Amino acid sequence: MIKWAGWIITLCGTGHTVGALTLEKAGRYAGTWFSGGLWSEDFADMSPAGSAYWLSLASFGIPLILVGLTVLWLDRRGITPPAFIGWTLAGWTVVDAVVLPFTPWPIFVVACALLLIGIHRANRANRAHRARRDSPAPKAGLPRA
Repeated sequence: MIKWAGWIITLCGTGHTVGALTLEKAGRYAGTWFSGGLWSEDFADMSPAGSAYWLSLASFGIPLILVGLTVLWLDRRGITPPAFIGWTLAGWTVVDAVVLPFTPWPIFVVACALLLIGIHRANRANRAHRARRDSPAPKAGLPRA
């Protein structure tokens, strides 16, 4: 479950970033971005180049890729990701669903659910393993009454 969640998160971030750069044609403003054309930009009066930058390279896409790859990296090493990652993404998804209901937020609900369920199951299994490991071994000999 954790691995699936990591892949979904990574693919959503990649899809958003690549889609913005290609399908939405944000990449055509790269010359403006890298020549200092946004240095005097104002959020209240954003240019098309500024808008394209915030939609693509400065958007949530790249951080999502990093979060997804981190979840996958942890999973490959047998480390359970912290639950705050799942809960933070879930809260963010709720805000996204309210503000922009016609976005692919339901895919993220699936990723968050998989991640949180996977974390819960892994933590439960780890607690059970520790309890078995730490329990005293039965003593040899006859049972006492």
